[in-house]
Amino acid sequence: MMKLCKNFGLLVLSLGMLLPACRSSHDGVTGASAKARDLPKLIEKGTSEDGLSVSLQNKNIGVKGVRLLAETEKVKNVRSLALKTNKLGDEGVAILAESPTFQHVEKLFLWDNQVTADGIKSLVGSAHFNHLTELNLMKNQLGDEGVKLLVQSEKMGQVTLLDLGGNEVGDAGAIAIANSPHLENLKRLDLFRNKISPKGIEALIRSKHLPNLEYLDLTANAVSFEQIPALEKMSDLPSLKVLIIQ
Repeated sequence: MMKLCKNFGLLVLSLGMLLPACRSSHDGVTGASAKARDLPKLIEKGTSEDGLSVSLQNKNIGVKGVRLLAETEKVKNVRSLALKTNKLGDEGVAILAESPTFQHVEKLFLWDNQVTADGIKSLVGSAHFNHLTELNLMKNQLGDEGVKLLVQSEKMGQVTLLDLGGNEVGDAGAIAIANSPHLENLKRLDLFRNKISPKGIEALIRSKHLPNLEYLDLTANAVSFEQIPALEKMSDLPSLKVLIIQ
């Protein structure tokens, strides 16, 4: 289950038994619908006193709610925006991308919002979101196309944490990540539950563009147990400390 590779000082969790603590709570968690609620009060309650942090996790605020959020004066300088499970879709992401309210956001959490490549196109084409350091897009519908659009963007230059778990990402997406010139500051990359085969994994762990990557989660991808040992030996990432494969 757990092995320390002498050559790389790398902790390899081959059976994927040790997952990030938040994994078990990500799937199947939904909040009560915001339709019957007072959205302004919901937003106020989820906003920190200084307006720098907004947490509306599992509230299902939808497009109407995110539009109202964009018009809320108190959050015009927000730095951390957590919107897990809110049924935003690509339309909601487009509202975020177009609004100067979110121009200072550094941490953006959009997992489980039915976001596709179109939503990513809005995000990377935005005049805002130029200070991102953490981006969580887990459990959306990006596919290889969405991942390519994302990692080819200069907006990724300061990102240290990127979660793309559960996005139907295949080898093409993995190779795009491996070849991106904009991920040199990335320290943590989650690709949990995708469709990446040994070809894509090899590209990632031998990438010359991920010099600071310390943590790589490849749990539940298209890799057989027999293929894991060979992949472990290929790791050539200079800063990698933890690799989770199967």
